[in-house]
Amino acid sequence: MCGIFGLFVDKQAGFTSEFIGKSLKTLALLSESRGKDSSGLVFRDEAGRTLSVFKGAVSISCLLKQREISQEIHKAIDLANSGSSVGPQGVFAAMGHSRLVTNGSQLQDVNNQPVVKDGVVGIHNGIIVNEAQLWSRYPVLRRSFEIDTEIMLSMVSHFAEKGGDLASAVSRTVREICGTVSSVMYVGALDQFALVTNNGSLYVLTNQTSLLAFASEGYFLRELAKSMPWDKGQGELRMHQVIPGTGLIVDMDAFRIQEFSMAAIKEKSRVDASPKPTFRIEVHSITDGGPQREVILDVAQISRQPRAKTEAALLEYNLERIQALKRCMKCLLPESFPFIEFDDRGICNYCNNYKLKNQPKPIEQLSELVNPYRSHDRSPDCIIPYSGGRDSTYTLHIVKKVLKLNPITFTYDWGMVTDLGRRNIARVCGKLGVENIIISADIRKKRKNIRSNILAWLRKPHLGMVPLFMAGDKFFFYYTAKVKKQTGIRLNIWGINPLENTEFKVGFMGVSPNFNKKRIYSLSAKRQAKLFIELGRIFLGNSAYLNPSIMDSLGSYASRYFIKHRDYYHMYDYVRWDEKEIEKLILNEYDWETAVDTQTTWRIGDGTAAFYNYIYYTVAGFSEYDTFRSNQIREGMISREEGLRLVTTENQPRYPSIKWYTEIIGLDFASTITQINKIPKLYG
Repeated sequence: MCGIFGLFVDKQAGFTSEFIGKSLKTLALLSESRGKDSSGLVFRDEAGRTLSVFKGAVSISCLLKQREISQEIHKAIDLANSGSSVGPQGVFAAMGHSRLVTNGSQLQDVNNQPVVKDGVVGIHNGIIVNEAQLWSRYPVLRRSFEIDTEIMLSMVSHFAEKGGDLASAVSRTVREICGTVSSVMYVGALDQFALVTNNGSLYVLTNQTSLLAFASEGYFLRELAKSMPWDKGQGELRMHQVIPGTGLIVDMDAFRIQEFSMAAIKEKSRVDASPKPTFRIEVHSITDGGPQREVILDVAQISRQPRAKTEAALLEYNLERIQALKRCMKCLLPESFPFIEFDDRGICNYCNNYKLKNQPKPIEQLSELVNPYRSHDRSPDCIIPYSGGRDSTYTLHIVKKVLKLNPITFTYDWGMVTDLGRRNIARVCGKLGVENIIISADIRKKRKNIRSNILAWLRKPHLGMVPLFMAGDKFFFYYTAKVKKQTGIRLNIWGINPLENTEFKVGFMGVSPNFNKKRIYSLSAKRQAKLFIELGRIFLGNSAYLNPSIMDSLGSYASRYFIKHRDYYHMYDYVRWDEKEIEKLILNEYDWETAVDTQTTWRIGDGTAAFYNYIYYTVAGFSEYDTFRSNQIREGMISREEGLRLVTTENQPRYPSIKWYTEIIGLDFASTITQINKIPKLYG
């Protein structure tokens, strides 16, 4: 889920110090798009037999500005001694990490990457989801940190110490891991680096003899190559993806690069002609001097807090009053639903105008349509926008297993993807051996924007403005097009559920329903104009909305409604959406992790859903669950009685998730919920 990068240069290569320093900084800054929560750099000082580790809860661009880093870069490339080449330093070796925080708070430096454990220094892009089982399986190993990477480094050290070579130790370790691993590890006792991946999120750029650069995305290395003043006399420079299930060993003594396959490698004893001097590891903590706030990352921890019971009691669940609302006799929609009308049979206009949506064309037709995009060398040929939810997971499964394409998944993390969602992404991508490109927004800024807009909304609550809290995620559409351009892959396949129509959100803005629209997210020009006029009126009536987030919000709406999409298909135009079939697959095939505070598998990786659905249900008497189950009823997938039973459970307030949401964006839970509860209800 993070960005890893590095550069190895042989002492005989003749590369200038300027070339090396610029190349390393270019890779670092490009990798920052994958995470800005924390960062780290490692420099190998061959002359001093030292490995210097610098890390902290700062972005990589901030880290590069630190005086200590500049000094270390100059030292490592030996500017003082040679001024023109690496010279007596031997092999220049540096690697780094730009982190999107998952396991372990970034405010505790031991949890930040690079991780140092048992003589191994490692950087890791991915999530290990079976870390608890692995610690239990190897009781001889001792856990010291929260971060999942620790178990991998401990196991590699353990297997290497037992006499196996590094390729064997790494292979045995990664084969036992569930989740995603793209990692580079340095073992000082062997003076070797190991590069390994189980899902392909690792690329190398090398001339095979004197230079090797690596990064999480091929795009970063292509951009690096463009900036390199490359001399043809230095060999042909080639970039390639490290195939899932394979890796490289880079020996620092002779700058020898050895490829290995985890499936084919046989464990063998290490034979050392002479013991190598160990490298001393020095760890330096870096801070930006500003205040930082600890937040709870794991929703499961929240229910164990001392205040949990008291705070949970503040959440309203007005079931009796809401059940007294008049409802459609066919679906579940109540009289408080925008623009609802009932005929003399008690059936609503949404039912009377409904057109069946879950009527797919044959999957063979989609297979024919994607044929022109297929690669013939097993290179990636399709982008799957991947939220980590159940519908996009099923889409990825069909693309990989049925259509036999070679997909890359893309995730846009704007700060509201939960750890549970990230772990499920890791489970699926690791098992399928599929690369996951992640673009991380400036998460601190995004969360600050959400907080500003909620505080503005609480001054003058308006149900039509609730989607403003989720505006930041609409850049998903913009970045999908950007990733396609960066990778050179033309095709993308969406996994949007056709039954997730939430037209009530613009309905609360006075925009009447369009019963004939083709896509659930489409909005005609006339309705867009109506929406923006109403938005302008509300903004002018509440000056608190005129905060620094306004440009971000406008950009998100432009991404949603104005960006043109090309070369794409919708999976559920060709595959029938079946909740039971999808749940069976994700739970059994991919060991899907479910939420601690709800029985549904829908939207459990979305950190915003529990909060805004609480608002809708508490104030209006219905939520997204009511509209979703109503569509299932209209499609003949469930009965009305089953739908009523399901929403009664699904609309119960999810305290852990709501608490996580308020905590992560810096709102006081008690005062926020109290203010929401005071909003006049749309029911008696």
